[in-house]
Amino acid sequence: MTEPTRKLARQATSVVAHTAPEPEEDDPLLAFAPFLHTAPRRNSITPELQRRFVATLAATGIVKVAAKRIGKSLEALYKLRARPGAEGFAGAWDAALERGAARLEDMAMERALLGTRTPIVSGGAVLGHWDKPDNALLRFLLRHRLPDRYGVHDLKPGHPVYESIRAEVLAEQEPLAGAGEAEVLASLNAKLEHMRANEDALAAMTAADKRERLREVGAQAMAAVRAGRGSAEDDAGA
Repeated sequence: MTEPTRKLARQATSVVAHTAPEPEEDDPLLAFAPFLHTAPRRNSITPELQRRFVATLAATGIVKVAAKRIGKSLEALYKLRARPGAEGFAGAWDAALERGAARLEDMAMERALLGTRTPIVSGGAVLGHWDKPDNALLRFLLRHRLPDRYGVHDLKPGHPVYESIRAEVLAEQEPLAGAGEAEVLASLNAKLEHMRANEDALAAMTAADKRERLREVGAQAMAAVRAGRGSAEDDAGA
């Protein structure tokens, strides 16, 4: 049986697509003192399995995947981790997770700087792809990497984060400027109906895309109410 293939490497979404190389045998991460069973049984988690688990965890960052790789349950591994004498194993476990977190941060930085490969769709057909920037992720990384400059401890007008949030809030409120009760209700009802009818599509969007789409739906509903009101006034004046 042949393995399934993908047309594009970037289409891969499985854990394997985000797996880093496992640490070499001489890596300090694997130099921990494993737990030694006084009376090993056939299903014991041996020192060799403990090192394989840590190596896989460092490569994937996912405990469940590492447990499956060595054929042991999560329950058995957590029990072993908590036993007296397993401090070396527990420390290596935590260090392996730190490597996974560092790789995750690298991936986030790459996505923020280079964008995410996104299809360009028109009329149900994919016309091409573009690298869509993730400004929300970029702001998050700036706040945490450069807190003195972009952190929220001194949030005030002129601060990049303040101005970014202000622009988003004003954009959300703009469609309601000068609106009456009928327009506001129409906007809210249209948004709720759109969310119910397009739950799956909205779930796949980013938060910014969702807000933009719902703003469009609400504005269209308000415009329709105003157009109807204007038509009624014209008829009354005729």
